[in-house]
Amino acid sequence: MSFLDKLKFTGDGLIPAIVQEQSTGRVLMMAWMNRASLESTIATGKTHFWSRSRQKFWMKGESSGHVQLVKDIAFDCDGDTLLIQVEQIGAACHEGFKSCFFRSIEGGGTTWKETEPRLETPEQIYGKKA
Repeated sequence: MSFLDKLKFTGDGLIPAIVQEQSTGRVLMMAWMNRASLESTIATGKTHFWSRSRQKFWMKGESSGHVQLVKDIAFDCDGDTLLIQVEQIGAACHEGFKSCFFRSIEGGGTTWKETEPRLETPEQIYGKKA
């Protein structure tokens, strides 16, 4: 039996994937995978996901060059969440931060602050939008 048969995908055929930087333990992002994107991730050693908003398959870094090199793929006890440890090349966040989790709440939840520096602006990463 393949480990894929142990996974519990949603009714839409998706499974959440938490992406963690292996060297630091920092959570970089969360994205959705379907079976095809998980199979491509395993085959290429680079992360691939399913975009719910764009309804399309994508590889992390395909337009930015900020790829994720897969070091380990694990799944939780219920088989309904993946943990993918990677070596992150460049920013993981499309906003130019190392992690998508670059904001923390404070003041009892009334305010928030940025907790890490921006590595690049979106314009630097993707070019000017027309």
